[in-house]
Amino acid sequence: MNSLLNESDWRNELDWLDSQNATMLQLVESLANINSGTFNLDGLKKVTNYLTAEFSKLDGDLAILESRPQLSINSTGKPEEQTLGDIIHISKRSDAKKKILLCIHMDTVYSKDHPFQKCQWLENGYLNGPGVADAKGGLIVMLYALLAFEKSPLAKNLGWEVLINPDEEIGSPGSVHLINEIAHRCTAGLLFEPALPDGTLVSWRKGSGNFTFVAKGRSAHSGREFENGRNAIVAMAKLMDAIDQLNSTPDITYNVGNFQGGGALNVVPDLAIGRVNVRIKTVEQQRQVEQQFAELVSRANQSDGISIDVHGQFSSPPKPISQGVIKLQHRINECAKILEKQISWRGTGGASDGNKFAAAGLPNIDTLGPLGGDIHSMDEYLIPESLAPSAKLVALILLSFANEN
Repeated sequence: MNSLLNESDWRNELDWLDSQNATMLQLVESLANINSGTFNLDGLKKVTNYLTAEFSKLDGDLAILESRPQLSINSTGKPEEQTLGDIIHISKRSDAKKKILLCIHMDTVYSKDHPFQKCQWLENGYLNGPGVADAKGGLIVMLYALLAFEKSPLAKNLGWEVLINPDEEIGSPGSVHLINEIAHRCTAGLLFEPALPDGTLVSWRKGSGNFTFVAKGRSAHSGREFENGRNAIVAMAKLMDAIDQLNSTPDITYNVGNFQGGGALNVVPDLAIGRVNVRIKTVEQQRQVEQQFAELVSRANQSDGISIDVHGQFSSPPKPISQGVIKLQHRINECAKILEKQISWRGTGGASDGNKFAAAGLPNIDTLGPLGGDIHSMDEYLIPESLAPSAKLVALILLSFANEN
């Protein structure tokens, strides 16, 4: 790979990125100070406007697209549609023979009423803030890698598409149709979830599924007619315990994450809802879990006066190390050598949109964002000095594709 890129192919672009770290950091901090929790539509709109202004500098074909609504089970056990934020799509040189996808999300796990809202500097020089690593930092790394790439004469040889979605933190239900569509138009995918604090990149990922169980019983006065009631909470508690008991190997994990039900204490509850997240490594394990859930629900429904339904699916299939991923890893390793770096790789139980692109047939690497850690917590941090180097690696990857015949 190094033989395919002479120093003249990348020196000016990488030198420019070296001068941009402070600007990149300022943009990340500004973005992180705007709350963009998945269901904060006003906050997502502000971030969309901010990003539209910045990404317009790429002079690509930019469009704001509506997400499809999310269908979920509400607290009454009934399905309802939830409006999601808009999607930013940008493309350039759409007629090129070879196109690369670049993707990352703008939403965070921190709702608009979450106590974690603003950035602060830590004593060790790290930036602590909501989404600084996951994934406001990734947005800016992606932008500046493309800005550097577009400065090169080689850019004319490569097309690219950018997808910035507002719903990754809930499994991308409103944007998955675009993920599937774009995957078939591109050669490879670069996604900008944060790298691990030591610079390690993710190779494989577990699959993830969210399931909602709705138990219906029969209400009754707990004093006068207790025997006529059928307690939905008790039925759901037994089911959730049975699911938890399935945890026997780190390859498959069952997390009972939410439980709702009941009201007045003198009423036998007739409704209970349990929500479970499952992580699996293989498609075979996915089928195993689906069969286990079907059997557990069937057994629970044999109880007098109890009816339980299950909703949900594996929205992120497992992401294995395919031959396409191996080739991408080799390319990235060779590009890293130009920067005098050595890349380490490891798998993770976390899922990303990379799972969905892989399932749609697009080989991708999905941790090309900056270095950071403690994501999804109030301790989330970004290592500021990693912004420009991360963008330099991505610019080299793009240049290597553009320099191929």
